[in-house]
Amino acid sequence: MRTLGNILWHIPFLGFIDAIIAYLIGIILTATVIAAPIGLGLMEYGKFLFAPFKYEMISKEALNVEQNKLWQAYSTFVTILYLPIGICLCIITVFQIAALFLTIVGIPVAIVLAKSLGTYLNPVNKKCVHHAVAEEIEKRKIQTKVNKAVGS
Repeated sequence: MRTLGNILWHIPFLGFIDAIIAYLIGIILTATVIAAPIGLGLMEYGKFLFAPFKYEMISKEALNVEQNKLWQAYSTFVTILYLPIGICLCIITVFQIAALFLTIVGIPVAIVLAKSLGTYLNPVNKKCVHHAVAEEIEKRKIQTKVNKAVGS
């Protein structure tokens, strides 16, 4: 007979399955071409889930990646259509995070899911980068704010 504790014990060990599913859904959505912006974001999210403590998800805007204006407009349109789905996924993920925090073994997985709530809400134009790259971008943003405040 399976108890709740026994079931929750196995949840953290299935994290790689989430990564595979996200990557495969991303491939399928990209192949449809219509949902390509979401598919590309989900493939990046799948890469993030394979090594969540080594990588971070950031927007392409933070990386100063030049994009075609037409692609940006289309991505915005697709993001608006995806928003209700993203909100539902975020709500489901919040409940999953709460359930994972019930066990000590589930806490690291809950932290990873909490870090990725923004990507669930909007996977469009997200990029999976090494943690050091994300830290450097954050340092540069802070330095820019300091320079504005000081007036240099």
